[in-house]
Parts: sequence; C-alpha cells; structure tokens
Amino acid sequence: MARKKIREYDSKRLLKEHLKRLANIDLQIRSAQVTQTTDFAELTNKEPWLSSTKLVVKPDMLFGKRGKSGLVALNLDLAQVAEFVKERLGVEVEMGGCKAPITTFIVEPFVPHNQEYYLSIVSERLGITISFSECGGIEIEENWDKVKTIFLPTEKQMTIEACAPLIATLPLEVRGKIGDFIMGVVSVFQDLDFSFLEMNPFTLVNGEPYALDMRGELDDTAAFKNFKKWGAIEFPLPFGRVLSPTENFIHSLDEKTSASLKFTVLNPKGRIWTMVAGGGASVIYADTVGDLGYASELGNYAEYSGAPNEEEVLQYARVVIDCATADPDGRKRALLIGGGIANFTDVATTFNGIIRALKEKVGSIKHFFMQFNSSFFLNRSSNFFRLFN
Repeated sequence: MARKKIREYDSKRLLKEHLKRLANIDLQIRSAQVTQTTDFAELTNKEPWLSSTKLVVKPDMLFGKRGKSGLVALNLDLAQVAEFVKERLGVEVEMGGCKAPITTFIVEPFVPHNQEYYLSIVSERLGITISFSECGGIEIEENWDKVKTIFLPTEKQMTIEACAPLIATLPLEVRGKIGDFIMGVVSVFQDLDFSFLEMNPFTLVNGEPYALDMRGELDDTAAFKNFKKWGAIEFPLPFGRVLSPTENFIHSLDEKTSASLKFTVLNPKGRIWTMVAGGGASVIYADTVGDLGYASELGNYAEYSGAPNEEEVLQYARVVIDCATADPDGRKRALLIGGGIANFTDVATTFNGIIRALKEKVGSIKHFFMQFNSSFFLNRSSNFFRLFN
C-alpha cells in the first residue's frame, strides 16, 4: 500500500460526494481552490456563495498547524481573501524544518461554532483504527488523553455497536447523529481506499456534522479501480520536496507510458545505487541495504515494472547510471541490478535496454563501480552478496 497525501480540497470533495451515496448524509460543506492562475471573477461565477458569505482562507499545502502558525484568516469578505492570498502566494515559509513557497489555498464559508470534535481513521495491517474525541481543535495534542480509540478488523463491518465506545459520553441529543456520521465516514474511507483520514475539528451546524479542517491520504495502488470515484485527483509532492531535473525526466517518462517507472534520489553522494524490476523487489533491495547498516549510503530508490518497452528502459537506465556516476569524489560505487520473475513483463526486452545503457556508459562504469568481489559492504553478509550474484 502506498499512502499518498491529497489536498484538503480533494479530501472534502470526496467526502461530500460519497457520503451522500454511501450513507445518505448530505454534508453542507463548500470549498474553492485558489492558485496562482485563479481568476477571482471566474471563480465567483462558478461558486456564487463566495460573494455572499463571510469566508475562511488557509494554505492547502499538506502541512498542519496552520492556525498556530498564523496562516489562517477568518471572517473575511472576498476582497479581503484576495488580498490575503496576494500577500502570501509564492512566499516561502518554513514548516516542520522544510522551506517552500505557498502555491495553493482553500477558501470556505466562515462557520461560527462552539463545540469542536476530533475524528481520525488510520489503515493498519489487519484493519483500521478509529479515534474520536469531544475535545478537538488546535489543542488536541494537549488533550490526547481524552481521545477514545477502537480497532475494526478488516473482516468486520462498522456498526453502531462497534461505534458505541467512541460516543458513549456524548449527550443523547447528538450521540445518534455523530454515531451515524462516524459510520458513514468509515464507509467512505473503505470504499474509496483511503489510508488515512483526519478531521480536526468537525462540528455541528444546525444539528448536522460539518467538517472544518480535514486531511486525507489515499492508497494510490488502488487507482485502477477508483479512477471514476476519485475524479481528477492530484497527488502533490510533500511540502518542501522539489524534483530534481533527473527525477522530473523520469516522472515525465512515467506519465507517458502504461508501465511504471519510479526514481527518487535519496543521497546524491551515496555509494550504493539500485535499478530493480518490480515494486516489491525494489523495496526488498532497499530494505536489505538498510538492514545491513548502509542506509546512509543508499543513493536512490528505483523501480520499473508493468512491461516497459526497450526504449523506455534504455532512457531509464541512462538516468540511473548518470546519477550514480555524477559525483567525482573518487570513491567506488555499487550498482545493484535485479528483480524477480514478472507476470507479464518481457524480461529479455527490459534487459536489452539495460545492456544498451551499460554499453553506452562503460567508461563511467569502469571508473566508478566496484567489482562484485569488492569488500565495501558485501563482506558484511555473504548471503546478501548471493542475492545479487
């Protein structure tokens, strides 16, 4: 399972659309997305409520603690929202040790409220963990002892009986409504292959649940069966993460093929580089390097699968080899090429592409890469050596 963060705008869009379908709950939430290309006149024509209600605006950039960081503005009119965005759009901020410019905002109606609730659902190996608290909001961490948690095994259905421990201390007049809401959100979580969902907080407006702040992550390996349900979903890079030119090249190559071509630079000066067929195999190779104590020397994560053709593999292998030989520090390198038996990938085709790249780059390879009998890290484990021999 690959947990990919999505923007708050998309999290709320998916919840609103599918809570109605799955639980017959009609959320009254509304939201609009603002980026550098947004024309406010066009946006208002599309979303007329923007000009007729007080608004909230905040960055939608996959980081939390926006309120504590002074990045949330409340009770504004549309002109004030436009000014707030103008002053901050493209401005670099530091969050969690990462610096990056703000590029995307979410705008919503301003909802005065007294009570704030907390809800989170996390996918685990054998089921999901559901947490709820009557003390939500920006002080949730200080009140974590008030959070109630249940575990729902994969084979079990979410029922009012299963939900009861979460809502047992709520007043009777809201207990049923919030219980139905939690069960509906769990249904959306499971049906759309969410891997993480958090509302901090949600409240009640006219007695109906209303999500104020929301975070979501999807299992992107389930895209093949959810592309209609998800719609035009975006998987932004983590805040502060910028693709290098080589990563951009592989990303563009990946977008143009039905195969999977993944490449991430972890340490440009790393001495161990991988080029592995298959998502599972690539993880095993990387994990094994780490288990042997050489995670700090791992230069990259790389994976190709899904029957890429020879030309695609050739271009892919060129990039891996170029990155592995790019730093002239005089130290030898190890390039691990491997994989397993593929269900529908023509191994001869993919290895023809790799062989062609190796022949092209033979000069760099002779200069940088160690022979397999070198004693750098393989001497730590003869079994590890045999894996790649």
